[in-house]
Amino acid sequence: MPNRRQTLALIGGGLITAAGGAAYAVTRTPRTALAPWERAGTYDDPRKRALSWAILSPNPHNRQPWMVDLGTPNEAHLYVDTNRLLPHTDPFNRQITIGLGCFLETLRMAAAQDGISTQTTLFPQGSDPEKLDARPVAIVRFGGTATPDPLFAHVPHRRSQKEPFDTSRPVPEADLQDLIASLNTETACRAAGSIDPEDIAAQRQLSGDALMIELETPHTYKESVDLFRIGRAEVDANPDGIDFTGPMFETLHLTGQFTREGAMDRNSLAYTGGVDAVMENTRTAMGHIWLATKGNTREDQIKAGAAWMRANLHCQRLGLGTQPLSQALQEYPEMAGLYAQIHEMLAEPGETIQMWARIGYSPEVPPSPRWPLEAKLV
Repeated sequence: MPNRRQTLALIGGGLITAAGGAAYAVTRTPRTALAPWERAGTYDDPRKRALSWAILSPNPHNRQPWMVDLGTPNEAHLYVDTNRLLPHTDPFNRQITIGLGCFLETLRMAAAQDGISTQTTLFPQGSDPEKLDARPVAIVRFGGTATPDPLFAHVPHRRSQKEPFDTSRPVPEADLQDLIASLNTETACRAAGSIDPEDIAAQRQLSGDALMIELETPHTYKESVDLFRIGRAEVDANPDGIDFTGPMFETLHLTGQFTREGAMDRNSLAYTGGVDAVMENTRTAMGHIWLATKGNTREDQIKAGAAWMRANLHCQRLGLGTQPLSQALQEYPEMAGLYAQIHEMLAEPGETIQMWARIGYSPEVPPSPRWPLEAKLV
């Protein structure tokens, strides 16, 4: 039986014929929004070359919250774009900070690929645990020599999987232990995971419950809907947020069946279909991994981002798909019960669970849209 996503695709296919002259429009895919993946590594300035890889890093809601000042020779000063925060689902900017940690780890690896070492000073003017602000997140100094990191080869192929996993393919225990051992050796976080059927069932349930809280809480759901980019034109114009492209979404949008307004209507196909699709993702988890830190400082969150970047690349190395399950880790009041539950389930005393994700096998998916490097330079 086709799942909801496949059913919508069939509906879209039927509407393409009915749309007649719109057929060309609905078959187009983003162009400029994917160009940064092709331009990565092509710059003459070694700092820009490294940064062109760093902007491909995973980050919450694809907000791409980084801004970089290259005004000082041999340095890159990283700032957060405070217009790209997620105040409802990420009220303390913890997840945004983790995304900045992913950025810094990719930057380090990219520079090392050129044989250049980097020295990073985090929050040189201090930081606020309640919110990020205009102060620099990091100063990265380029100089000296470095040995390339083998994981860097997987950066161009890294994806956050937003499709169902193949439930006929279990994750081998050896691969899970390889992943966990690598992360515990290479990062400052405690990494753990499970493919035990009882654990999978319990964590599928918890992740589904957390998703429904986010979807049914008006202000957290609207925060996501406001970031919908529907169709090639919108994605190319604003290559961030949550993108919906390809014939299915182009057709549904052109025929008025998929709009931001419609997605806010809980009786619409846009809403019910979206709920079915994201819930199917949680239901097809074939295992879970998580990262924990002993504290929850900004520095801890940056370290968690570096570890999450490496987790992504190790999964890619092993042929595994991965998708963050951020909802239960969010710190807004409506999620407090499940936040406590996931920490009781996965954390050791005093720890903060920084990242939690489902793993499994999945079809290849396209890269996420990105702003060009030039748009991210101060």
